[in-house]
Amino acid sequence: MQTSPFLGELIGTTVLLLLGNGVVANVVLRQTKGESSGWIVVTAGWAFAVAMGVFVAKAFGSVDAHLNPAVTVAFAVATNDYSHVVPYITAQLIGAFLGAILVWLHYFPHWAATPDPAAKLACFATGPAIRNKGANFLSEMMATLILILGLAGISSKHLGELAIGVGPYLVGILVWSIGLSLGGTTGYAMSPARDFSPRLAHALLPISGKGSSDWGYAWVPVAGPLAGALVGGLLIRWFTL
Repeated sequence: MQTSPFLGELIGTTVLLLLGNGVVANVVLRQTKGESSGWIVVTAGWAFAVAMGVFVAKAFGSVDAHLNPAVTVAFAVATNDYSHVVPYITAQLIGAFLGAILVWLHYFPHWAATPDPAAKLACFATGPAIRNKGANFLSEMMATLILILGLAGISSKHLGELAIGVGPYLVGILVWSIGLSLGGTTGYAMSPARDFSPRLAHALLPISGKGSSDWGYAWVPVAGPLAGALVGGLLIRWFTL
């Protein structure tokens, strides 16, 4: 078998979701070693998950290692090259779904031990701390815009060449910063694939004691990140970052 950009995006996103939603499950599910360890653990785990996902994506053939439809859309707008949009996003959606299934399998006995359906959904998809869909949309848009601008800054030609291997760590730090500073409102999805595919997995999997998949909110972590990506992509193009 050959590596390819599609395979890299798929496997990289699988690893990202396994580790990212895995840390959420470790914190919110009952009778885990990490139960109730808090927001710092969640944001750190997601940051490390992004860094590892990028490394894996590159190893399996995706030089870009977007792992996120919002990133793919932003850089397509920035470069006016849309050739990667369909294959990358398809791979990311599949990878996120597979990652969610792996989280379910890994924590299998803990679903029955956890009485709160909302806690179980949190291991798959994001939700707002205060449900105000307009404000929630703005939060996701702003967080994703900062993600896109941060990625542009990390890869900017004005900074010169980064040492090989440093880039993924910087991306992880960027995601950690966003989570700590902006993630408390909506859970900082910043990616349609990160939210939609695991939410679909939650709806389809035979999870013990699960409740609603909250599809009424599901458009926010899709539309918000895409809006932020569009603005970010236009800024990158206009200022040739």
